[in-house]
Amino acid sequence: METSDQIKDMVRQKYSEIALQDVNTNASSCCGSGGCSTEVYNIMNDEYDHLKGYNPDADLKLGCGLPTEFAKIKNGDTVVDLGSGAGNDCFVARHETGANGKVIGIDFTEAMVRKARLNAEKLGFNNVEFRLGDIEDIPVSNDVADVVVSNCVMNLVPDKKKAFSEVYRILKSGGHFSISDIVLTGDLPERIKNAAEMYAGCVASAIKKDDYLGIIKAAGFKFVTVQKEKAIIIPDDILKNYLNDEEISVYNSNKNIIFSITVYAEKKSACCEPGCC
Repeated sequence: METSDQIKDMVRQKYSEIALQDVNTNASSCCGSGGCSTEVYNIMNDEYDHLKGYNPDADLKLGCGLPTEFAKIKNGDTVVDLGSGAGNDCFVARHETGANGKVIGIDFTEAMVRKARLNAEKLGFNNVEFRLGDIEDIPVSNDVADVVVSNCVMNLVPDKKKAFSEVYRILKSGGHFSISDIVLTGDLPERIKNAAEMYAGCVASAIKKDDYLGIIKAAGFKFVTVQKEKAIIIPDDILKNYLNDEEISVYNSNKNIIFSITVYAEKKSACCEPGCC
């Protein structure tokens, strides 16, 4: 994983495999990246079944939060979901935006886009569409989205600065995002950081929380707020794939360093009146 292209190819291959797995296999895995834990049932995923618009067929158990629950979506909004997978967050967003709104899902894995389109057809939704594309070059015009959501995907993007600048570009003036992701408050062992499975599993690719929020602010966003935060505990049976017993003991003796956060931020409004800037 030395280059951005190599990272993208690895993630694309892994998520293509996940798209062909059944939901139960994904649910028992490490952020969907393979059947890697016998101790827990989803170490990151939050349950969606209490949210209106939820469709079990579209839930591959790949997320680390509930961004659509915090996204303040209004009737008639245009919502863009980055890393839309099988359409889970898109269908929840569609309930909130209603028949008068529009939801656009973006994913760079062809198998996921096909799966999402099939789910939308089964549901009869004609205002939800799925596009194949890269988050570093989002296939959406400027100033289109009222709301952007994303669930445990931005941390997989090699150039996070470019990704958040793209989010800023596609948002309307005064628009906002709600994004769930994995961040760190300390250092991971090298063998975890260098593991492809842990990268695709949303852990090894995570950056420090302060750096993550700093990228968002540098992109021009205001009112940057952490809406939710929870610690992520990696079970010993996963750690044993990368660390020896002594290293596991040292790792577990530290305070929690892996967290899921849901972040909200707004694009600056256009300045139309004297003194408003």
